[in-house]
Amino acid sequence: MCGIVGYVGPNSTIDVLLGGLKRLEYRGYDSAGIAVLTDEGHLGTRKRAGKLGILADDLDEAPLPDGHTGIGHTRWATHGGPTDGNAHPHLGDDGKLALIHNGIIENFAELKQELVDAGASFTSETDTEVAALMVGDVYKKTGDLTTAMQRVVARLEGAFTLLVMHQDVPGVVVGARRNSPLVIGLGDGENFLGSDVAAFVEHTKRAMEIGQDEIVTIRPGSVEVTDFAGNPVPTREFEVAWDATAAEKGGWPSFMKKEISEEPEAVGKTLLGRVHEGAVTLPELDDLTGALTDIDRVVILGCGTAAYAGMLGKYAIETWARIPVDVELSHEFRYRDPVLSERTLVVSVSQSGETMDTLMAVKYAKENGARTLSICNTQGSTIPRESDAVLYTHAGPEVAVASTKAFVAQVTALYLLGLHLAAVRGTLDAAQVAAQLEELQNIPAKLDQVLESTASRIAEFTPWLGDTQSVLFLGRHVGYPVALEGALKLKEVAYIHAEGFAAGELKHGPIALIEPGQIVIVLVPSPRHENTLHPKVVSNIQEIRARGARVIAIAELGDKAVAPFADEVIRIPYAGPLFEPLLGVVPLHIFAMELATAKGLDVDQPRNLAKSVTVE
Repeated sequence: MCGIVGYVGPNSTIDVLLGGLKRLEYRGYDSAGIAVLTDEGHLGTRKRAGKLGILADDLDEAPLPDGHTGIGHTRWATHGGPTDGNAHPHLGDDGKLALIHNGIIENFAELKQELVDAGASFTSETDTEVAALMVGDVYKKTGDLTTAMQRVVARLEGAFTLLVMHQDVPGVVVGARRNSPLVIGLGDGENFLGSDVAAFVEHTKRAMEIGQDEIVTIRPGSVEVTDFAGNPVPTREFEVAWDATAAEKGGWPSFMKKEISEEPEAVGKTLLGRVHEGAVTLPELDDLTGALTDIDRVVILGCGTAAYAGMLGKYAIETWARIPVDVELSHEFRYRDPVLSERTLVVSVSQSGETMDTLMAVKYAKENGARTLSICNTQGSTIPRESDAVLYTHAGPEVAVASTKAFVAQVTALYLLGLHLAAVRGTLDAAQVAAQLEELQNIPAKLDQVLESTASRIAEFTPWLGDTQSVLFLGRHVGYPVALEGALKLKEVAYIHAEGFAAGELKHGPIALIEPGQIVIVLVPSPRHENTLHPKVVSNIQEIRARGARVIAIAELGDKAVAPFADEVIRIPYAGPLFEPLLGVVPLHIFAMELATAKGLDVDQPRNLAKSVTVE
């Protein structure tokens, strides 16, 4: 949630800030604002509730003086509604200082009362204005912006990223972070700060991590990073693996449609360089090699789509590596006193690497002695830095709020982990690992087939579902997590009540929901699988069809048993039992997108949702 951009350098600051905020829109927001400092020391601000376009239009009608120092923000309302007054930046030191903030300052009420008792007045309902006034007061006493930030953050509780600038010091922006994302962009005579690298990737692909409880001071020619006490800390530079065009629509009608089309590429890039002569090669896990032979349990953490990817990882790891696996919702994990030890491997799954619930769960796991591994798509993010090791998925930027290509990339990474565990623990021999890897490497081409054969077909029949009030999804075995994922996507982008069920549960209650006209989407396993559940799922279809359900089946090419009992059959190529979900999920992504589009909804930025949930 929220987007943050900071800039010092020779270019038009307004252009840099608006461009960065545009690329951060996917994070979710309800207001936007900028502050710009001219070389002569004039501080100008402009902020508006609503979409970024409202702010841009306002700046076109009444331009701000441009400069070479600035900060910009897109806000997701927490304290105070989405109004012009509550939008960021907020001012301190009698309007000479501007500050923006992502996160929640948990002790703001106590701090605000101190300021009120000292005679301060407030113009907003936000916790952010407290920080602005505090930094302004300390700056008056010290005359140093970095020192002022150090002293103020020492008193703040909660999760926050703060950026501040002052009209007395053009060419300087100071940032601080605790449990909230911030990354540095390194340019030639210019430097940047951003919630993630999308904020500045148009200008530079060189980036630098900033760690927990650290402060950064950027000038056009320098970057200084310290801890909250002012001690210098080591930094790590990295290169962004994609360019700005990857975060643009490129002619597609929506980012969601573009990213669904990139699902084959996301799987391929996650595999790239990690399979060599029929073996898994994961040098990222070298530091864990000894631990992987000693672990007796795996816990996979995630929220939403990431948790469903984790469920598929559970099937694969238990099948191949013969290790018990639990899948936990990150936000529940640390509140139930879980049993952990040094023989537990905790695997966190997060597209952004900033999901606050998952981050806090990872920290809890480490504090209790577990080994930690993250599966993440975003370089320089917090969760990988807090983990003992990381597997990056390399899916490229995912801009649409509803995750699609990240899901198949996460499943692919978990499958690589499962095969790696099987190899190092000796539960599969080399030939067995090679056979599974061959199937996995065939998935991108099969995904291309699915996209080519199903996209237009689904688009044809979804309009007659536009007034549908409820859709149920059924799956058995690995089809169950896919059913959950399909239901979630429909809820997210089409605002339709949807539920995913394990098909075997049907007779244990959910069949009571079936009435004439009820739409049910069923994931049908291949009849060619060993010990296949195909006959049982076909029986489920017959049961619900007999009660008036309208059935859309996702079934293998050539499966003739399904057709007589389904209103629509979407065909996918054959794949082994564990790989079938990677194919079956794509029609569900397309279905949700097309139904939302038929209803005239914004599939990229659905209501009430943000791409990255950075507060608990």
